[in-house]
Amino acid sequence: MTSETSGARPPRILLRSAWQTVNIGDVAHTPGMLALLEKHLPDVEVQLWPSAVDNGVEAQITARFPRVRIWEKTAENFAAAVAHNDFLLHGSGPKLMGAPEIARWAQSGKPYGILGITLQETDEETVRLLSGAEFAYFRDSVSLARAREVGVRAPVTAFAPDSAFAADLFDETPARAFLDAHGLEDGRFLCCLSRLRVSPYWDIYDRPMSAQDRRDHAHNERMKEQDHAPLRAAIEAVVRETGLKVLLSPEDSSQMRISRENVYDRLPSDVRDRVVWREDFWSLGEALSVHARSAGLFGNEMHSPIMAVGHGVPALVCRWEEQTSKGFMWHDIGLGDWLFDMDDPASAAGVAPAVLRVAADPAAARARAEEARDRVHRMQEESMRILAGALDAARGR
Repeated sequence: MTSETSGARPPRILLRSAWQTVNIGDVAHTPGMLALLEKHLPDVEVQLWPSAVDNGVEAQITARFPRVRIWEKTAENFAAAVAHNDFLLHGSGPKLMGAPEIARWAQSGKPYGILGITLQETDEETVRLLSGAEFAYFRDSVSLARAREVGVRAPVTAFAPDSAFAADLFDETPARAFLDAHGLEDGRFLCCLSRLRVSPYWDIYDRPMSAQDRRDHAHNERMKEQDHAPLRAAIEAVVRETGLKVLLSPEDSSQMRISRENVYDRLPSDVRDRVVWREDFWSLGEALSVHARSAGLFGNEMHSPIMAVGHGVPALVCRWEEQTSKGFMWHDIGLGDWLFDMDDPASAAGVAPAVLRVAADPAAARARAEEARDRVHRMQEESMRILAGALDAARGR
């Protein structure tokens, strides 16, 4: 699509994304989608309507995508954004996070599309908004099946991977300094991600605990040993049998403490000597640059593995029933044997052997990750083709 063939000015997309900044996975949705648009629709003018771009995220996005305008989130600005743009694109996320904006946008009669969400709510309004889209792509097959079951009737209702696979917001300088300071050699360490069943947002945002928070905290306490014992077993196997180091790698700002208490402090001393505990949080760019130099990732998180596979780095995912169905995308991209159910003892027991296989044969593991990455790229290219067609149609109205 070019401005010459589609009108006197470039087509304009308003991207609804950028959900929060305390988790690098949530940050990654936005630069991932912007990278896809830059690659596949280079002549399109893209603007961002964010929920949150604090904690330095706005500067990171602007540095990587200097042509992208980030709107200040006010009611008056949204009316101006609707008037200015031709198409609203709802980016990847845990659910239809931008439903209020979609509802307001739809009143204009201009088209919109959904690209890469998990479907949680299936109330009448959500189904109506999804059905009114030019396309509704879901980031896991469980969500896609649920959408069809509840009657989502968008012209294109299909699977497309999370946009975070395409995130390429690297920051090499701090990453190199961190690796050198801790003796982490390229390809000679694995990254382990630790989390609790329910993210402790009362800690993350330093707010008083509600009654629900107290229930969630008690549940976390009951389950934390079950969820971390397989990770410690994998670390012990890797260190003792391969000589590789392990980095305890945070995905959100609560996980440094969690990994210290549940993993690092509970390792045997001979193993702990070859494990690096990351004591402070980091930016998406630094994390991406460090993970790209590792031999692979494993643990109780999703989006660091997504970004790793997006760059051909092996990644194993452990999930549990409290999480959304996003983990099943590992089946959808051909990595089902790298997905583990921590509520199934037999599956959880397979974590350490699988991690050890990655460590023992990194070339084979990387080839598998690259195959999955290429599959993701093909599916993302197809979704961008559908978006381009919808944008052409919007310009012709």
